[in-house]
Amino acid sequence: MSPPLVAIVGRPNVGKSTLFNRLVGKRVAIVEDTPGITRDRLYASANWNGRDFFVVDTGGILMDTDDPLTEQVRLQAEIAIEEANVIIFMVDAKDGLTPTDIDVADRLRGSDRPVLLAANKVDNSQLAMDAVEFHSLGLGELYTVSSLHGHGVADLLDSIVSHFEPEPASSDLEDDILKLAIIGRPNVGKSSLLNAILGSERAIVSPIPGTTRDAVDTLVTYNDRPIVLIDTAGIRRAGQIQGSVEYYTFLRAQSAIERCDIALLVTDASEFLTDGDKRAGGLAHDMGRGCVVVVNKWDRVDPGITYGKPPNRRLILEFTDAMRKQCGFLHYAPLVFVSAAQCFSIREVLDTALSAAEFFHLRIPTGELNRLISLAEEDHPLMEHGRAFHIYYATMPAVKPPTVLLFVNDPDHLHFSYRRYLENRIRGAYGYEGTPIVIKARRAGAETQGGGAGRSGRSAKNE
Repeated sequence: MSPPLVAIVGRPNVGKSTLFNRLVGKRVAIVEDTPGITRDRLYASANWNGRDFFVVDTGGILMDTDDPLTEQVRLQAEIAIEEANVIIFMVDAKDGLTPTDIDVADRLRGSDRPVLLAANKVDNSQLAMDAVEFHSLGLGELYTVSSLHGHGVADLLDSIVSHFEPEPASSDLEDDILKLAIIGRPNVGKSSLLNAILGSERAIVSPIPGTTRDAVDTLVTYNDRPIVLIDTAGIRRAGQIQGSVEYYTFLRAQSAIERCDIALLVTDASEFLTDGDKRAGGLAHDMGRGCVVVVNKWDRVDPGITYGKPPNRRLILEFTDAMRKQCGFLHYAPLVFVSAAQCFSIREVLDTALSAAEFFHLRIPTGELNRLISLAEEDHPLMEHGRAFHIYYATMPAVKPPTVLLFVNDPDHLHFSYRRYLENRIRGAYGYEGTPIVIKARRAGAETQGGGAGRSGRSAKNE
């Protein structure tokens, strides 16, 4: 059985995201004293008394509105209600009972899921007494809580898990699950790509830049492989970040990249490559994440694909060559040309990401690595200021990203060009497409210089 899902719903600005962060034990959702901050459905794992479950935060529900974006937010909340095993209906004790609360309660009353009524912002005894009016909603027991300070949350959690079906507790829900972060500047089609992958309106799609504000997680299965897709807000240049909401949005995007395995860097083919694209790709590279460049809106460059014609290889080669010249630090990242709107080459995105993930986790055995490095050094020795640079021993102490540690006679002599040469030799032998390779150098001790694997690598080659 899948872990139970708990949905937090209510009108805007009642504290749903604050409760969400407290339940999952970390600051995942953006919290700001401004209505409408959360728009998409945001998922994270939680545990209480040995029971694992998922929590979904939703945008604020407004029933009577003609605003298209607000309507999409309401629909996202409706989807969460249908998915959930338990629903937390949150109201604001300071504001008191509102007509919107009554409308939402009427909607939830028809659900066949358990609905727990939680009055939030109850920070003193007077507010606890005032909250009694919410009993008029007819939803059963009232839980008075303070999401900000944690008061009453334990009792609410006890009630939540009491509604779960008996099930052995699972552990480490997120272990061994591949994480793909969909990144890029605003309005390049990140949410459209997510929806195309899922085949449903999972994320809110709008032509307004900045529609996505949180980093939104979705758990899917592809070719029997569990994958978490993380849809992030658009990454702007530092000078374009205005106000605390955009600042926290940028931090969420950074955090999403940091916890992913592979970043899907989405670009707009019709605008080629911008500084914003390079900035987003640079964040993934600097954090040592794998990367696949998803060139979206390719139908605007090659309109033939809309009518079922094969992609124009000349255009693809020209775009790839220009991209390599302008964004050399992502020389290892494969390019996938797609149209999210036309659902063109969407499966290829996941196939390429899975391949990159294999390389992201690939460790070269020490013996093989030393033979490779020794041969590379023999083929192209490095002389620096009249002194030979020598590698005595090589090992790969870590992956994610693959990290090579070289024990050498002088680490200062390992400059960028020779580091790139060694990287290219490793890639020539093992591929490593889609992942950076980190090469570090450390001064070798006397014992390493005396019997290092650099020499044993030569011996193995000569044998």
